[in-house]
Amino acid sequence: MNEKVKKAVFPVAGLGTRFLPATKANPKEMMPVVDKPLIQYAAEEAIAAGITELIFVTSSSKRAIEDHFDKNYELEAELALRNKQELLDVVKGVVPDGVSCVYVRQAEALGLGHAVLCAAPVVGNDPFAVILADDLIDGHDKPCLSQMTELFEYYKCSLLGVEEVAPEETDKYGIVSSVKVENGISRINEIVEKPEPDKAPSTLAVVGRYILTPTIFPILENIGKGAGGEIQLTDAIASLMNQEQILAYEFKGKRYDCGSKLGYLQATVEYALKHDELREDFRKYLAGM
Repeated sequence: MNEKVKKAVFPVAGLGTRFLPATKANPKEMMPVVDKPLIQYAAEEAIAAGITELIFVTSSSKRAIEDHFDKNYELEAELALRNKQELLDVVKGVVPDGVSCVYVRQAEALGLGHAVLCAAPVVGNDPFAVILADDLIDGHDKPCLSQMTELFEYYKCSLLGVEEVAPEETDKYGIVSSVKVENGISRINEIVEKPEPDKAPSTLAVVGRYILTPTIFPILENIGKGAGGEIQLTDAIASLMNQEQILAYEFKGKRYDCGSKLGYLQATVEYALKHDELREDFRKYLAGM
């Protein structure tokens, strides 16, 4: 197994039902926060962490994602003809040199664990990241995945990005109990998928950032269906704990739950307030409301 994480899996086959009708013909991962789609923020975070292979687990309705990361000769030629060099650089920079994109179809919606398993032939025997684009994370000084890949190189074991949530929200997340290793890092001894508040082992919730070893794949192949009749990644992680150490990492930064309408709106406002071209005018607009 390699000691560096160079591959990232993006499970993007979901239907995005919480944003209908906007997602009827447009993937939820292509919904923009200011001027970039959610999936591009996720890809940029991976690339900043040294990832060179982006693996998208897609479905038949997600061609827009493939098109977004593909080269658009007609658009580039038109921008060049109009001498719009800055925009041309933006379009060409969506996938930097040295980074490749691979697309794998998830034929059936059988859960996050199944989506990750679909990527196994591409990942092979390498450690890999899993990024859920719904969770937009502003890492402030350092992107969340960069924080985690550095920790992986030191600890050489699976890592889950976690944060504290309100007790009444435990039924929305995988919840862990753990023993402190050092500040912000703890060893997981239990993980439960979406427990009711009175049954949750803690309020430490797993969010959409994982680094996993390839040992997870044979477990996913044999774990069977769990909650909701789906192959749950949480169940496989619970089994993986019997074979190797798994750490929880309380990342530095702010997470926006863009899988919810409120979280998506919060992200849009706050990212607009940081945008070089928009922040001053937008701040004035908000102040005058």
